[in-house]
Amino acid sequence: MGFWKASCSVLLVCFFVGLCSMYQCSAAEADANQTVNLIVNASSGRPIPETLFGIFFEEINHAGAGGIWAELVSNRGFEAGGQNTPSNIAPWLHSECMCSVTVREIISAQLVELEYTIPGFWGMNIEQGKTYKVVIYVRSPGSINVSVSLTSSDGSPILATANIVDSDVSNWTKKEVLLEAKGTNHKSRLQLTTSRKGVIWFDQVSAMPLDTYKGHGFQKELIEMLEDIKPQFIRFPGGCFVEGEWLRNAFRWKESIGPWEERPGHFGDVWMYWTDDGLGYFEFLQLSEDLGARPIWVFNNGISHRDEVDTTTVSPFVQEAIDGLEFARGASDSKWGSVRAAMGHPEPFDLKYVAVGNEDCRKKNYRGNYLEFYDAIKHAYPDIKIISNCDGSSHSLDHPADYYDFHIYTSASHLFSMTHQFDHTSRSGPKAFVSEYAVTGKDAGTGSLLAALAEAGFLIGLEKNSDIVEMASYAPLFVNANDRRWNPDAIVFNSSMHYGTPSYWVQKFFRESSGATLLDAKLQTNSSSLVASAITWTSSVDGETYLKIKIVNFGNRQVSLKVSVDGLGLNSLLSGSTKTVLTSSNVMDENSFTDPNKVAPDLSLLENADRDMNIILSPYSLTSLDLLTESNNIRMPQANSSARPSI
Repeated sequence: MGFWKASCSVLLVCFFVGLCSMYQCSAAEADANQTVNLIVNASSGRPIPETLFGIFFEEINHAGAGGIWAELVSNRGFEAGGQNTPSNIAPWLHSECMCSVTVREIISAQLVELEYTIPGFWGMNIEQGKTYKVVIYVRSPGSINVSVSLTSSDGSPILATANIVDSDVSNWTKKEVLLEAKGTNHKSRLQLTTSRKGVIWFDQVSAMPLDTYKGHGFQKELIEMLEDIKPQFIRFPGGCFVEGEWLRNAFRWKESIGPWEERPGHFGDVWMYWTDDGLGYFEFLQLSEDLGARPIWVFNNGISHRDEVDTTTVSPFVQEAIDGLEFARGASDSKWGSVRAAMGHPEPFDLKYVAVGNEDCRKKNYRGNYLEFYDAIKHAYPDIKIISNCDGSSHSLDHPADYYDFHIYTSASHLFSMTHQFDHTSRSGPKAFVSEYAVTGKDAGTGSLLAALAEAGFLIGLEKNSDIVEMASYAPLFVNANDRRWNPDAIVFNSSMHYGTPSYWVQKFFRESSGATLLDAKLQTNSSSLVASAITWTSSVDGETYLKIKIVNFGNRQVSLKVSVDGLGLNSLLSGSTKTVLTSSNVMDENSFTDPNKVAPDLSLLENADRDMNIILSPYSLTSLDLLTESNNIRMPQANSSARPSI
């Protein structure tokens, strides 16, 4: 995230109530009765990179732990706090018992009698008819009879239960039970109970639903929201999360692979919470493959927010990166490729992009460290594309790179004005990767329409400059409503509900752009509050070709738009076309759990579709015209937003 714009270690929670007068009372350039012309030349164009729009995942806001990773147990190994302070067993609770934590072979919890419970990440979402797998490592000098239950938040009723009975668990023993829920409770807890006096040691207690995204441990509903925007890449596992406030707490990929019960976990000291690292390097690679997206691995280059390794001693970090590439791409009989194969993926992952650090360009040792990584990686894997932290959009880099990283968090008016940011950037040298962008501050609230429209204008600029900008991703992607470390975010969730902010819906307007053909689209207007683009793309579902025109009206007045499409053949009839509009009555409107679609795309048939047509643009709106270029009629989608094919 944007450390050099606003420190990642600062808690950013911005609430904005009411209207922003500068947006309600200005932007009067577009007269209410003014007719603006948009001329689209459909006879020729240039290809947009297949990689243009993707996603950036960071472990922030409990996006992974307690989020997309389906593990229901928080601090499942009783290790939160690290090896030196192993007394933190939160959020585990106990009643009518003597409980303690100690260090014996590994950190574990002792149950002397009766009951131990865990509420999970702000409550476990248990649903009737679904099955949950509970795994427990147990040890006791005597026989055990432990009841494993999923209960409501107050312990009653019991939604599912099973017993673990064993006469010999003198050594650590792995026990598994399957629990089928007989009821639904969104704030459930896991309860371990015994009526026998004695000493029982528990370690590595896990509870996960059997039904996860493609069976790989991810929350289906949340990942399906990502699937729906067709990301072409995933940048992971974060920005500041990768750096760490201190190097000792940075994410290290080798500690996040292998059997989950052997992963030590670590304290993320930038966003200030513990992660068990069940969501590790392997899982990110698997998610990329499952979504059909290119993985982009961000690794630590020996630099954190507060300390850094001198270039003369950075070689262990370089070797760790080389080993990580072998884990992802090496043969199944190589040292690290065999570890991947043992985890169930003998074939290599398609990893071709890496970022050397995050926002470290201004650090003293960055360039020296970067060159060590660059030379070693290019020698071992010449096809790997390497991304520098240094911005090359306004001046040439002083070091080799395939891509340079560009981050921007700013106000709505400023981001909208940046639609021309890359118009005059040199087309020689490395390509641009806009890996983090968003409207923040009072304009954004926790996800406003105003912020989304400014972002849409910025994305149209990236689309039109996609000969130099090859990749772009919004940030942050997810927020658990119980732990807002950063506002706004694309997707908001709690244990049982989720919704997309207006910024999420904007992503859907651009999901067909990657790999499409960019057409020449010219607005004839003096207004600075209008931007537009046009593409053609072919549907992989029906094989039809569509012409998509997107227009952002960032002004507070209605605009009459006259669209003229030139260059269509005689048989290219614009029939069965649709119009989709993202707008609301107030530019500061947001979605919420109680009104998740307050600001959501509205799709309708475009009755007057033709080569020349008049369209009314609502104030503060994003409009998409999806024109079918053959005589077939397009089928209208279902009423719910998830079924909308054009958006």
